[in-house]
Amino acid sequence: MRNFTRYIILICLLLCSMQGKAITKVDADNEYKKGNYQQAIKDYNELLRQGISADLYYNLGNAYYRSDNITQAVLAYERAHLLSPGDDDIKFNLEFARSKTIDKFPVESEMFFVTWYRALVNFTSVDHWGYIAIFSIAFALFLMLVYLFGSNIWMRKIGFYGSVVFVLVFALSNLFAYQQREALMNRSGAIVISSSVPVYKTPTRAESEQFVIHEGTKVEITDKTMKGWRGVKLSDGRTGWIQENSIEEI
Repeated sequence: MRNFTRYIILICLLLCSMQGKAITKVDADNEYKKGNYQQAIKDYNELLRQGISADLYYNLGNAYYRSDNITQAVLAYERAHLLSPGDDDIKFNLEFARSKTIDKFPVESEMFFVTWYRALVNFTSVDHWGYIAIFSIAFALFLMLVYLFGSNIWMRKIGFYGSVVFVLVFALSNLFAYQQREALMNRSGAIVISSSVPVYKTPTRAESEQFVIHEGTKVEITDKTMKGWRGVKLSDGRTGWIQENSIEEI
């Protein structure tokens, strides 16, 4: 019986010791504040294996940037931006990190209303659009009750038109949340991680290269059908094929 009790105590002590060594975000943040960026990177990556979040990717990007790894910083910021597209700090740091990369390609022009629509969809995150949808339908139901049971005409007008507006907000919020979720589930962006990468017209090295892109450049993957190759599109509209191991998907 005594031996069994000792075993139980030893197991409890071992579990407590393991829990005490678990990495927390506070530990990673403290390493970053101390200037131990490599340790902070290791800790943030460990935390991300337990569960992803925009905040962790943002902090990871900061640690990479401080350690002069611009390519991985861009990749981490891109992942943070994908999870929280409305965060101004993430957008600022992403653009700043991009400015440190070699390639500076112009963005392919699009209709102004498409740009506005994209900005509206990415105004906030999927979760926040969900909250807006819930509050909107609740207000719409409340205003419908005001319309049905209002004691005078102006209250009924407020109830009717107000409920219509909030039903519209509810529908748009669900649409925007759906589109963001689709973007998360079907990611097509990637970052070049090799120092320089030739882009070919067809997926074969036998053909002469069209042009060269460098690490940190973002591309959109358009084709994954060829083993070892990826069809890509650049921000300026040019397309081509590059080797799969030269990029990392966002």
